[in-house]
Amino acid sequence: MNARSLMNLISTKTFQRFVSKVLFLSSLLFIFPLCSFSQTWPNQTIKIIVPFPAGGGTDALARTLSIELGKVLNQTVYVENKPGANGIIGAQFVALAPPDGNTILLTIASFSISPAFSKKLPFDVDKDFAPVSLVAKYPYLLTTGSQSELKTFKQFYEFAKKNPGKLSYASSGNGSGPHLGMELINDRLGLQTIHVPYKGAAPANNDLLGGNVDLMLNNLLASSSLIKSKKLNVLAVTTAQRSNALPDVPTLIELGYPNMEVVGWYGVFLPEKTPKFIVNKLSEAIKKVIQNPDILSRLSQDGAIPVASTPNEFKEFFNADKNRWLQLSKKINLELD
Repeated sequence: MNARSLMNLISTKTFQRFVSKVLFLSSLLFIFPLCSFSQTWPNQTIKIIVPFPAGGGTDALARTLSIELGKVLNQTVYVENKPGANGIIGAQFVALAPPDGNTILLTIASFSISPAFSKKLPFDVDKDFAPVSLVAKYPYLLTTGSQSELKTFKQFYEFAKKNPGKLSYASSGNGSGPHLGMELINDRLGLQTIHVPYKGAAPANNDLLGGNVDLMLNNLLASSSLIKSKKLNVLAVTTAQRSNALPDVPTLIELGYPNMEVVGWYGVFLPEKTPKFIVNKLSEAIKKVIQNPDILSRLSQDGAIPVASTPNEFKEFFNADKNRWLQLSKKINLELD
């Protein structure tokens, strides 16, 4: 074929259609591997990002989950701690991770609190993350040191009401669940107590035991040994029902204070653009793990209430929790930046 004949062929509609088909088939070859990748997940090692230091309650749960998820998914799952800024550093890492299902965020209630009290988050909790499952809820415990004269909720309430600004409360840090949970209690009961933030629950409890602060909204994971050794008094729990781990301790609601449920929680997120197939498969895997009797027993011992929700259920729960803190931030005019 000479050059002129070739040019005539190129100019024909038949040849143009041929080129279009080649390009179309090439695009399919590019797309199909991506579809196949998502449909065969998990096909490589998965890491659970814990945005808090090793040794804490979230870390302990993550390590238990990693072992059991590995069995269900037939894939290696390990935990990587990325602490800092009350969980923000680890969460940002996940937000920027490839949306391939291989980087998972296990976080806590501070994730729904931060958007209400901070305007400088390096991510958008609604746009950068895909909710996967609410793993468990857990109660907060209103505690005082064993040396305190405030050994019941009634004694605490009556003293705080008569002496505004005299009692101080510790927390594991600014913007933490125990911090804002206590602010919610103050707001709804018309109390005024002074916040003293610490870098973690352990140093906060140390000062509570030493009498340097008067009370603390604790979680059972951080305080169980202190409660068992009677170094802490537990005045009330903040869930709607009593905790199986502390069946003798009343709830704030049954003590006569309605609308006083304040819960901590553990939840799993993925990067926002993760395929729905992967989100749903991970959610189903978590549900299987949570139904394991050994896991149920472990969570119960820690005072947690297993949930294992669907992605949509978790999204609804998360939005409701986030809105509750947003309303509180507007009411008490508190910013943490």
